[in-house]
Amino acid sequence: MSKVTSHSLFTDFDIDLFKAGKHFKLYEKLGAHLIEVNGIKGVYFAVWAPTAHSVSVVGDFNYWTQGEHVLNVRWDSSGIWEGFIPDISKGTLYKYKIQSSINGVIAEKADPFARYCEKPPHTASVVWDLDYKWKDDNWMQNRQDYNALDKPYSVYEVHLGSWRRGEHNRFLTYLELADDLVKYVKETGFTHVEFMPIMEYPYDPSWGYQLTGYFAPTSRFGKPQDFMVLVDRLHQEGIGVILDWVPSHFPDDAHGLGYFDGSHLYEHPDRRKGYHPDWKSLVFNYGRNEVRAFLISNAVFWLQNYHIDGLRVDAVASMLYLDYSRKDGEWEANIYGGRENLDSISFLKEFNEVIYSNFNAVQTIAEESTSFSMVSRPTSVGGLGFGMKWMMGWMHDTLKYFQKETVYRKYHQNELTFSMTYSFTENFMLPFSHDEVVYGKKSLIYKMPGDEWQRFANLRLLYGYMFTHPGTKLLFMGAEFGQTSEWNFEQSLDWHLLQYDFHSGIKSLITDLNQLYKSQPALYEKQFRGDGFEWINYSDDQNAILSYIRKGNNPDENVIVVCNFTQVVRENYRIGIPKKGNLKEIFNTDAKIYGGSGIESPKPLKIESISYDGRDFSVELILPPLSVTVYVLS
Repeated sequence: MSKVTSHSLFTDFDIDLFKAGKHFKLYEKLGAHLIEVNGIKGVYFAVWAPTAHSVSVVGDFNYWTQGEHVLNVRWDSSGIWEGFIPDISKGTLYKYKIQSSINGVIAEKADPFARYCEKPPHTASVVWDLDYKWKDDNWMQNRQDYNALDKPYSVYEVHLGSWRRGEHNRFLTYLELADDLVKYVKETGFTHVEFMPIMEYPYDPSWGYQLTGYFAPTSRFGKPQDFMVLVDRLHQEGIGVILDWVPSHFPDDAHGLGYFDGSHLYEHPDRRKGYHPDWKSLVFNYGRNEVRAFLISNAVFWLQNYHIDGLRVDAVASMLYLDYSRKDGEWEANIYGGRENLDSISFLKEFNEVIYSNFNAVQTIAEESTSFSMVSRPTSVGGLGFGMKWMMGWMHDTLKYFQKETVYRKYHQNELTFSMTYSFTENFMLPFSHDEVVYGKKSLIYKMPGDEWQRFANLRLLYGYMFTHPGTKLLFMGAEFGQTSEWNFEQSLDWHLLQYDFHSGIKSLITDLNQLYKSQPALYEKQFRGDGFEWINYSDDQNAILSYIRKGNNPDENVIVVCNFTQVVRENYRIGIPKKGNLKEIFNTDAKIYGGSGIESPKPLKIESISYDGRDFSVELILPPLSVTVYVLS
C-alpha cells in the first residue's frame, strides 16, 4: 500500500496560471503544508520538477530512505509532483530525492518553498507554519503616512549577524534584536531599517546574497515567528522594514536551486545568460514563465506574510545588460542587436506592476549603478516601475570630493554641483552602504582628510550635506557613530567607541539630523521634484561654499542651507534671500554638542534690502569651519 495519499491543492485554474507565469501566490500551493485529509493530519508536499523520473520525500520520519514516500506526478504536463503523507508534523526535517529522467542522476534537494530551514551548515528543510497574531494594525492601516514618496525616508542598513554580538561572539536572536535593535533605531530617529538578506543562505561570507531558501528567514537567529516579532515591534514603534531581495543570481550548492531536477530548471541554459562571472553563481531564466512566477510569488510572500514595507532589489544592473561583467565573445546580443536583457527588463516591469497593484504604500528600490533610464518611472510611460533608485553617482562623486584635502576642494566644486543636473531624472535614494566600507575602502571617518578634529568635522559636514540634499537617505550601521574600522561580518560593531566624545557627538548629530529631516516638510515633500530645490549660489568655488533652498508645499516653510567645505571660518559672508524678514538658524553641524567649535551667527539675523546673488534681499552670516548650517525665514 502506498505511503503517499493522492491529494492536490491545485485547481485547473492554478495550473493554467502557473504555466502562463501569472500565479503570484505559488507558496500557497507548492512546498510543504500542514493539512488534514479525511480526518487524518499530515503534510501535503508539492514540488516542480518537470524532467524528473521520480521524486521521493525523504526525512527524519523515514530515515532518509529513497522510495519510501514517492510523490505522484500530475497528468497536466505542469511538471508538478505532489501527495499527502499522513502522521508527520511541524518540525519534521525533509528533502526531495529527485532522480533525473535525462541521465538518471539522483540529487537530494531542499524544498524551494520551505518556510523554515535547518541551521547552517545543515541543509534540510523543516515543515513549518506561519501562524502568528500580528499587533501592528495601526501601522498597516496608516502605512501611507510613513512610507509614501513624499514622506521622510531615512534608512538604517543592518546586517543582523554583526550589528551586535552576544557573549562569546554569538549571534543575537531575532527576539533579542526585537528589544535591542528596535530601541536603538527608535532612539536614533531612523524612519526605516533595511535588513541585508535574511532569507536562508548557506555561506556566511556571502553576507546573505547567495540564497538557497527564498521563502525562509534564516534560522541563524531563530524561528520564522521570531522574525515576525522583530518586524512587528518595529512597526509598533513607527519604523518601516525593507528587505534586501536577490532575484539576480543564486549559488550552485548541491541542495539549492541549481540543476534542480537534472536540468537547467531555474537557471538559464545558455551559460552566457545563466552564469554570473563576478559571483560564480547561476542566473535565473527570466524568460521562463514558471521561474517568473516563482520570483514574483517570493516577493509577494514577504510583503503578505511578514508585513514587509519595501524590497530593495539587489544587483539590478547585472540583470539589465547581457554584457554585464562579460568580455567580447562571452555574451550574445538581443534580437534587436542591443545589449539589454529583454527578458529581465520584462520581468522587472511585471514584478513592479504586481507589487504596486496588490499592496498599499509599499516601495521597491533598485540598486542600479548605470545610466539606464527611467528605472523609477511607471511602466505605463516606459519605465521599469521602481519606487526609488540608489543614487550611486552622487555617492561616488561626493566621497571622491570629501577625500580631497580642503585646500584643493575649490578646484573640484563641480563634483558636488553635478548631481543637481540629474537629481530629478529618477526618485533617488542617497546611499552610504556596506559596499563603501569593506575590501580596503576604509570606514567613512577614515576617508576624511586632516587631523582628528578635521576628520570628524568633515564627517559631520558630509552627513549634513546628505540630509539636506534632495532624495531619501540610507546609512549603513556603524556610520552613525563614526565606526573607525572597516565592517567585519564576523564580529560586532565597535560600540565601545561611544565612550569618546567625538563618536558620541556623531551619534547625536545623526539623531538630530533625522529629527530635522522629519520636522521640516521642505526637506521631504518635494524630495524628488525639481521645484523642491533652488540654488542660491553654486559658483563660489574659491571659498568652497554652496548655498541653496529646499522647498515644500508651503513656501513659508522653505529651508535655507549653507555648506562650508573648508576649515576657514567665513565672517560677514553674504547670501541672497528671496524676501524680507529675519533668518533663524535651526541646525549647525559645528555645534559643541556634536564635537564642533560652537561658532554661530549672531541672533537675530535681520535680512537687509541689499541685492545679492540675483535677489533683492540678503543677509550676512558667520559660517563655521567644515559645516552645514540650516536656516528658516521668520
